[in-house]
Amino acid sequence: MFEIEYKGGNTVVFTTKKATVVVDPKLSVVGLKDIVIKDAVELATEARFAAHGQDAKLLIEGPGEYGVADFDIFGIAAQRHLDSEADGKISTMYRMEIGEVRIAVIGNIYEKLSEDQLEKIGAIDILIIPVGGNGYTLDATGAISVIRKIDPRLVIPVHYNDTQLKYEVAQDTFNTFVSELAAPVETVAKFKSKGTASIPSTLTVIELTRS
Repeated sequence: MFEIEYKGGNTVVFTTKKATVVVDPKLSVVGLKDIVIKDAVELATEARFAAHGQDAKLLIEGPGEYGVADFDIFGIAAQRHLDSEADGKISTMYRMEIGEVRIAVIGNIYEKLSEDQLEKIGAIDILIIPVGGNGYTLDATGAISVIRKIDPRLVIPVHYNDTQLKYEVAQDTFNTFVSELAAPVETVAKFKSKGTASIPSTLTVIELTRS
């Protein structure tokens, strides 16, 4: 069993009985306090989103294979949203397996993924993806393009408009994304999974209220 919480921006926290993984914990980039949890694993989609907590168990901020307690993690290099090929692949996408559940964590990436990248991501149950757009992240159209290619059963949107956050540029709303995707939405404080049986069989959006 594991839980997923949303902290704002691109930051989510995965928790099992044995370990905690925090994605992009440097929330100070959007005006909130960094998420620093003792013995947690920091998982950064870009190096600038790592908090470098002194008590962190491990910092992961690039491609490679990593195993920590209940988590098997595979990082895949990716081009950022507005970068050119000449800029190189500065972002990292992650495939994460917690038991039998397969999760993809997508940062500020260019929407046109290569066949090699899609093959490395593989079959996915849960996709976590930014949707705020306006030149900073994928917008609704770009995010949906990635969703169609990866074909998850569950989508958790992140990095969308929130009046309590100070984004570098204005972000589109959650409703902008879901109205374009046209999939059912469930709103919860935490997403709790006991395995693949707890994940909807058809595409569903989970709105995690920021905690």
